Amino acid sequence: MTDTTSAPTARKAGFVAPRLSGTVRIVGAGLLGASIGHALRAKDVDVVLTDASPAQLRLAVDYGAGRVSSPDDAPSLVVVAVPPDVTADVIQAELEQFPSAVVTDVASVKLAPFRSLQERGVDLARYIGSHPLAGRERGGAISARADLFIGRPWVVCRDAETKAADLALVEALALDVGAMPLEMTPEEHDRSVALISHVPQVVASLLAGRLAGAEEGSLRLAGQGVRDTTRIAASAPELWVQILGANAGPVVEILDALAADLGEVAKALREPDAAGARRIVAEAIRQGNDGVERLPGKHGQNRRFETLVVMVDDTSGQLGRLFGELGELGVNVEDLRLEHSPGAQFGLAEISVDPAALHGAISGLQERGWRIAGSTND
Repeated sequence: MTDTTSAPTARKAGFVAPRLSGTVRIVGAGLLGASIGHALRAKDVDVVLTDASPAQLRLAVDYGAGRVSSPDDAPSLVVVAVPPDVTADVIQAELEQFPSAVVTDVASVKLAPFRSLQERGVDLARYIGSHPLAGRERGGAISARADLFIGRPWVVCRDAETKAADLALVEALALDVGAMPLEMTPEEHDRSVALISHVPQVVASLLAGRLAGAEEGSLRLAGQGVRDTTRIAASAPELWVQILGANAGPVVEILDALAADLGEVAKALREPDAAGARRIVAEAIRQGNDGVERLPGKHGQNRRFETLVVMVDDTSGQLGRLFGELGELGVNVEDLRLEHSPGAQFGLAEISVDPAALHGAISGLQERGWRIAGSTND
């Protein structure tokens, strides 16, 4: 096996020294583990990798996520990045094998492994659970990226026994890979991810499942709305069976409430002309508006932007020209969403801008020949 990381990586302009020192051992060279490795290697941190799959390990090493672990490694930090159903077992093994190291994990459920380890009587003084809120629909070392965690929350679950120096080590890990550390209890974390991650996965999968038997004519009408609401349905069933099973309580609570809401809307639509039926439907849509408004915007801010929709020909260089001309107009693109029109040789670029820049962006682009399909001022 070729070791591609024994020598320091070439430092790029703007290199920032890492907060971590010493060796970081990563157990599990899949998407999250290998991505952490790539991000730390970019800062010249010594990263050693191990994985139950020799092929996965070789791939992660070949891509530069770290070097193969050796018996004489003495890591200061161990990161457990394995499937939820073996997380507790691996944490226990790593605590026993490396009595001087702090051990954290990146599992998406925090309470179940913590309770399992407590029940076994494992000394958890050096264990700090954590979870980066980042990922991709595709898994494995081949999909790993050094920038996966940039700007993303990284939950850190401390308890009364956690030493300040150990906590600082896990927070340094989050900061070194570009994430934003956020402290929560395991219970708070699991309730939170049930709402913002686990239930959305179930809803997206159930909705996408309705497409499996749909007529081809219906599917040809699919636009960005259905693509947005089903994007995460491409996730791996094997992993999600474990995640949902480990966090079943909070997930079921939300699903039951959601089922009741769906039942109310379905009941109203069975007799849409009945007294109060339209109000029930309108309130459901309005409540959704309120929920969307509460989601943090760019950089975690609650600041809101206006949007304009520009028709873009499906030819080479058009998006680059659009961005270039927006730059000439002094308009910063805060966000972008692309929608392709079925059967048409153009797409729709929905661009978010500062409210004060909306009018100038529309008029300036129109003067340059761009077709504006709509805006939030319409």
